[in-house]
Amino acid sequence: MSQIKYYIFVFLACFCSLIFAQQDVAEDRDMLSLRLKEHLNQAKLDNDRGNYYNAKDNLDKALVIAEKIDDKSSQGTIHTKIAKVQFFVGEKDQATISLSKAIQIQRDNNDYSNLAITYNIKGVIFSTQQEYDKALTYYNSAKNLFEQVDREEYISEVTLNEAKAYIAQEDYEKAKTKLEKTIILAKKYDQKRLLSSALIQSGKVYSALNNPKIALSQIEEGLSIALSQKIIENVNEAYIKLSDIHEKNGSYKLAHEYIKKHIHLSDSILNVKRENIVSGISGQSINNYKDAENAQLKAQITDINAESAFTRITTILSIALITILSLLTLSLYKNNNIRLNTNTMLHKKNDELIVAKEKAELASKTKANFLSTVTHELRTPLYAVTGLTNMLLDEDPKDHQIPHLKSLKFSGDYLLTFINDILQINKIEANKVEIDPEHFNLRNKLENVISALSNSAKDQDTKIHFEYENGLPETFVGDQLKISQILINLLGNAIKFTKDGDIWVRASKIDLKDNVYKLRFEIEDNGIGITKEKQDHMFESFSQGSVQINRKYGGTGLGLSIVKGLIQILKGTIHLKSELGKGTTFFFEIPLKYDEVVDKTEVVEVKKVNKMEGLDLSNVKILIVEDNKINQMITKKILNKMNLYCDVVDNGEAAVEQVKEVAYDVVLMDIHMPGISGLEATKIIRTFDKELTIFALTAVTLEDKMHEFGDAGFDDIISKPFKQDDFEDKLHAALSGEKIVSSFFS
Repeated sequence: MSQIKYYIFVFLACFCSLIFAQQDVAEDRDMLSLRLKEHLNQAKLDNDRGNYYNAKDNLDKALVIAEKIDDKSSQGTIHTKIAKVQFFVGEKDQATISLSKAIQIQRDNNDYSNLAITYNIKGVIFSTQQEYDKALTYYNSAKNLFEQVDREEYISEVTLNEAKAYIAQEDYEKAKTKLEKTIILAKKYDQKRLLSSALIQSGKVYSALNNPKIALSQIEEGLSIALSQKIIENVNEAYIKLSDIHEKNGSYKLAHEYIKKHIHLSDSILNVKRENIVSGISGQSINNYKDAENAQLKAQITDINAESAFTRITTILSIALITILSLLTLSLYKNNNIRLNTNTMLHKKNDELIVAKEKAELASKTKANFLSTVTHELRTPLYAVTGLTNMLLDEDPKDHQIPHLKSLKFSGDYLLTFINDILQINKIEANKVEIDPEHFNLRNKLENVISALSNSAKDQDTKIHFEYENGLPETFVGDQLKISQILINLLGNAIKFTKDGDIWVRASKIDLKDNVYKLRFEIEDNGIGITKEKQDHMFESFSQGSVQINRKYGGTGLGLSIVKGLIQILKGTIHLKSELGKGTTFFFEIPLKYDEVVDKTEVVEVKKVNKMEGLDLSNVKILIVEDNKINQMITKKILNKMNLYCDVVDNGEAAVEQVKEVAYDVVLMDIHMPGISGLEATKIIRTFDKELTIFALTAVTLEDKMHEFGDAGFDDIISKPFKQDDFEDKLHAALSGEKIVSSFFS
């Protein structure tokens, strides 16, 4: 029994020790955090008093504590404060390195607010060095980050600094624009110091633009604010500028009065001029900083000499040691200078690259938004063009009208294909195409593609030959949709340029490793061929054989660019060989994993069946929500031809009320409408009806926005202009009770 008590005692002792140890760690961290704040507060007081050495010493101690408790946010802020002190005392290279360290930490920590502040400070430093273009680049980056984190109140200081840079470059129109924005923001957030400074700077600009009346008004308003708030540096700047303006206007008495006030005030503040960051400091302050450093070094030497005074031998040895150390120090100093200059250059280049990257990302985002807007605006009228053309072709047109209508239909289909190709190129370039591997039968896939394009080949009096290597497995795991798209593009291209000839489609094995086959596919034709000069550019966007070929055979010039992009995504390569007048061979190689599980299925020829004929449509009600009158008419006629009844409303509010009053089976909802959008209307409907089938009938196509449709409660998306078969399939699924599986967001 005593042994059990002993074990219990030991366990309790260990447990209590662990608890107390954890408490000590927590207390130590809290104590260090308090010491960190004390050092930062003391550094601020020392900096305000011009005691820069003590400020730097406290900041160094604060940095050690911040690194010890792994406080990344404080580390970045401290490096920024150290850079300020270093710049004040003339250590410009060290200040640049400290700012670069701050920037790196803040980027790694996603501390965008403090990163923006650091960018602003770096811009001010470049301005004081008269490197205004670099300064403006950092100001712009700071402004973008403040906007990104929704800190508009900080933007006023940045725009003020931008204005000062433009004034220094004598670009007064840009300076005026920046100052107007600064004044608006400063008034909005009650920033008296910035407002006063912005008004005074605005007076400078209007004076330079030969508008002395407005210049005087702006500066006097800025002076009034500065006097009421006791902002001495702004008062002093206003006095000297008022003196200049009155002298230009011939009011020499007033000019003399203001220059006297300026001189008196300058004397009272020891002729120190301050703006956002001090652009110059007194020689006494620099001397104090250097004297403190020298005093520390002298104290160390005194201690060494005192300790060495015991014996003559020790003194001699110490002198020898100091001499050797001095030589080593000199060598290290030179090496350190070389390394410091190199590091400074590298930090600058790194910053420039990151700023360039941020600009490129912004440009990419702008491009994506532009494509979204343009494709939407193109698809909406295309819906009317293709819809009306199909309706006219189905309504027994006169014989002489049929060729014109078919030409119109061809043009509409061509334009839609062109838009889709541009969107796919954009997705590939933005690395937004993902691989979707699945089990499939490769031989059947090739046969299906050939079967699908066989009619086009017959129209060209061209025969397609298929060769599948003996012994090559048929079942693989891969992205069969992308493989189909590659084959359709290449085979379609071969058919287009081969009249009354032959095309060979071949599949063979190149290598096998770890159950992964490296396969080679060839599409060979004996068509018109490609000149050697054009072959090097065939996989570039909008590249075709020649202007004459483009006019004769058509095409967007994007197909091969899409093919190359998809093959690269599949980790493959593509090449071509061709001879003018003798034909062309495209061959690509991709890796595919062998799969024994997939059952072999036969190639099935799909016959078009009118699915709607098997449904009772007598009581079916459909609601069309569309603000475009032409699109309303087209959609309604398409539904009427399918023997479906429908109502039409032209805005989101009316759609919500209509759904409340009438039990509809399907709602076809447009997105962009006056009032509330289709997204908002669908969200409201889903609050009282979860079961109603709602399709988004829209021209929006970018996948980045597709999650919004799923979140709003849409069952699926029908892209305008839609294909009749696709439209019928989705309606049939909704009306027959089948489960709707969306390819966009399910």
